Amino acid sequence: MAATSPTSEKLSKGQKKMLRKQVKAQHVLRKNDGITTVSGPTEHLVIANGGLGNGVSRQQLLEVLQTFGTVETLLMSPNKPHALVTFRTIQEAREAHKGLNGQDLKTNGSSQPITLYVNFVEKVVHEEIPPLSLPPGLLVIEEFISLECEERLLAFADGNTHVTKENVQKSLKHRRVKHYGYEFRYDNNNVDKDKPLPGGLPEICGDILEQSMEKGYVKFKPDQLTINQYEPGQGIPPHIDTHSPFEDGIICLSLGAETVMDFRHPGGHSVPVMLPPRSLLVMTGECRYLWSHGITPRKFDVVPASEMPKTGIVSADASNLTLNKRGTRTSFTFRKVRKKPCDCAYPEVCDSQIDCKCTNPTPSVPASDGDASKLEHKYVHDVYDEIACHFSDTRHTPWPKVVEFLKTLPDGALVADVGCGNGKYLGVNKDLFMIGCDRSKNLVDICREKQFEVFICDGLLVPLRSGICDACISIAVVHHFSTEERRLSAVKEIVRLLRLGGKGLIYVWAMEQEHKKVKSKYLAERKGKCIQPQANCVTVQTGNDFSYINQDANKMDLTCLKQLPDVTKDSTVKQNNAKLPVHTNRTNFDSQDLLVPWHLRGVKSHHNADGVSALPPEVKEHAVYHRFYHVFSDGELENLCRDISNIRIVQSYYDQGNWCVIIEKC
Repeated sequence: MAATSPTSEKLSKGQKKMLRKQVKAQHVLRKNDGITTVSGPTEHLVIANGGLGNGVSRQQLLEVLQTFGTVETLLMSPNKPHALVTFRTIQEAREAHKGLNGQDLKTNGSSQPITLYVNFVEKVVHEEIPPLSLPPGLLVIEEFISLECEERLLAFADGNTHVTKENVQKSLKHRRVKHYGYEFRYDNNNVDKDKPLPGGLPEICGDILEQSMEKGYVKFKPDQLTINQYEPGQGIPPHIDTHSPFEDGIICLSLGAETVMDFRHPGGHSVPVMLPPRSLLVMTGECRYLWSHGITPRKFDVVPASEMPKTGIVSADASNLTLNKRGTRTSFTFRKVRKKPCDCAYPEVCDSQIDCKCTNPTPSVPASDGDASKLEHKYVHDVYDEIACHFSDTRHTPWPKVVEFLKTLPDGALVADVGCGNGKYLGVNKDLFMIGCDRSKNLVDICREKQFEVFICDGLLVPLRSGICDACISIAVVHHFSTEERRLSAVKEIVRLLRLGGKGLIYVWAMEQEHKKVKSKYLAERKGKCIQPQANCVTVQTGNDFSYINQDANKMDLTCLKQLPDVTKDSTVKQNNAKLPVHTNRTNFDSQDLLVPWHLRGVKSHHNADGVSALPPEVKEHAVYHRFYHVFSDGELENLCRDISNIRIVQSYYDQGNWCVIIEKC
């Protein structure tokens, strides 16, 4: 609804400008966060630009709000650029609405003030946030050392941490670092076990190590130390300390300023943990071997507003969050160099065990239709059946332009979704009659649980009468066919189903992940950085969202398919028996025909209608699967459609890393 505006007098130029921005704030809130404003007045307000994501702390905003009356509720969500507030009376809210609209507020995080825009909302809902738990094997021991000991260690670190400017910029994101015992080599993310550094570990660390042994925090006395110093705004990317160089049990002493360290399970579950000064972080077992940990580079952390507790998990409770300015943090990280290969319980992510057990042959580019069928069966059909539950969990939001296409169809239209997956498009437009089909029985079972009309079939042979459909969609399917002939057949099958005048929408993954100088979400997800493929990295794909874990400190390769040919960009592997390369997620594509890893993490068992588990017993909780893709180059999808005589291309476009066409049967 439109913002409240004066009607009894003519608006000034400044008032008109403020009103336009207030209305714009309404649209942004509704689009991005689903917050609908009302003309008011009510006791409840939404304050655009007044959130933690804009550098506004709870204390700062409360100080401003309380000048208008009694604040009963103030909700500030992590990283959101707005706040929700409830006053005791409507009159107080009305005064705040009038007094704060268009007002500038100086924040601690920026030299430029921000402008607040205030609107009424019907109500403010405080959602109960389920409690998080620490990753298994993680401990945070507060006040592990005294203030005096901290001062001595900081003085030691200040006099002994140094690297050249070139090395800082190249490897350590401007952190200051020093190694003792063994030098950690960032070129191969390992240590040279035959070349210990002279002098061993500093004597000043002796008491820390003895106490850690006595308390049972580590089983072996550490013999390697890395000292890092972080200024405000600096951090370390998410990483898992490489398995092969170090034993289980890593301890990290935090000195100076408190900070928040983020722990992330490969399945996507994230836990922010507060590390106060003089606290000891202990990582063993699952936390040490499986979870990544890192510090986001920023000058303010989102922390609990209440004083206690300061140690442990930072809850996402919007009623108790504020900003904490970072200071300089120094960390002493102790490890024990491993003498034998790692034999941990996570072989799929263990570089020692991957190196020893990588015996599966790398598949080749298919040389015949029979080879193509076998390749797709193993690297598409079987994989989707095994990852169906995890895959479905990652498919929440329909793509806007696909929704737009479905919304333009007339009421009562019959629409086929060929390769419907978990059916996320089958219920988008209730005025359509939609049927779905997919090659994966387990995905079809998930659709049936949602009461959708679905059946199992191959995309090359859909058991529907020709010309029966008013429209068809094929979203992220055709790129799974491994030869050009089979991709053409898949499009022809869609055309066969359409009536004359019927329309089809086809999406395929694009080789060009940067279009008109704008990176796709696939590349831009990691803070706008286009990451080039590396030999040592952890790649995790969860649905359309990919997490690239850059191992700044320690990297490892999960793919176990290392002996692969180099393929120059913009070329397709066409030779018979050429090996398919394994793609590194969050990077540009170097080949059109490739395998993309999927990491099955913490999946919940899915049962079909007969009560039988849909996942075969041999599927492991942390298994890594590879799916075949042919990524399309610019113009390739249109050329494929032009080989079909009875259609015309209505529209072709690029949508967030995908090439797309709308076709019409004629």
